[in-house]
Amino acid sequence: MAIEGIIGKKVGMTQVFAEDGALIPVTVIQAGPCLVVQKKTAENDGYDAVQLGLVEKVSNRRITSAMRGHFEKGGITPVRTLCELPYSGDANVGDKVQVDIFKPGDQIDVVGESKGKGYQGVVKRHHFRGGRASHGSMFHRAPGSIGASAFPSRVMKGMRMGGRMGGDQVTVKNLRVAKIDVENNLLYIRGAVPGGRNGLVVVRFAKNGKRGE
Repeated sequence: MAIEGIIGKKVGMTQVFAEDGALIPVTVIQAGPCLVVQKKTAENDGYDAVQLGLVEKVSNRRITSAMRGHFEKGGITPVRTLCELPYSGDANVGDKVQVDIFKPGDQIDVVGESKGKGYQGVVKRHHFRGGRASHGSMFHRAPGSIGASAFPSRVMKGMRMGGRMGGDQVTVKNLRVAKIDVENNLLYIRGAVPGGRNGLVVVRFAKNGKRGE
């Protein structure tokens, strides 16, 4: 069984020392354990994939009748977080996926949700320069003109303006695994990944990426 990724939660950031003594910033991910909830095949569904569920406590009141039937069909204890990932080889419902599918040096992609910033103006949201801050200027952080008045007498699509910022799905590609802690299901990834503490992430092998020995 070779599942191409795992679901986890972001614990935070820290530092580790490399073999040559270099200090490396890493993000710690509580990766798994996960269970295979459903297996999809090209014959039945048009593509090959497995549905993974992150093993964690969940109240029965939060499980809908439809989802309860979905879990009972596979004989799986209900879980809250699900995602689909490709696989190679053989995989069966009920198989456990743990952090040991990765090795130090593996090239990975991390999918998460960026921190929500709420409503923000154009300076923070789009990095506008703003106006001068002296000599009686009253133009500091305003967006300026948003279009002509006579023609076409409307705001064009795609105009950069203030609005909701953050809270979007973000994929950071080609990161590397620094080390793994199998006993505690911890994955140490070089650099930063999207989201805040306890944010859900999906860690998957990078396409055409290098894998550790």
